[in-house]
Amino acid sequence: MSFQAYLDTIEDKTGKTPRELIAEADARGFGPATKAGDILTWLKDDYDLGRGHGMAMVHVIKNGPKIDAKFVGTDGVHRDESDALWLDGKATKPSV
Repeated sequence: MSFQAYLDTIEDKTGKTPRELIAEADARGFGPATKAGDILTWLKDDYDLGRGHGMAMVHVIKNGPKIDAKFVGTDGVHRDESDALWLDGKATKPSV
């Protein structure tokens, strides 16, 4: 599953776009210095997200929407089309 596919599934599971979850995390005081475990606990308790999906959100909360270029355009199952993740929801995602 690509990184973007994880974020799209998180939207399906929570009913919130990744950007909305980032704003909620910010309102809770979560940011780059927050321990992953604290974010994972919040996502599990409030949204029943498992560790894999939770870690995708940890990445964007702590590091923003960029991913390593080594995952872009590869043939593996984790490949993404771009190094920039779309955070504003599946319905508004531009076609690649």
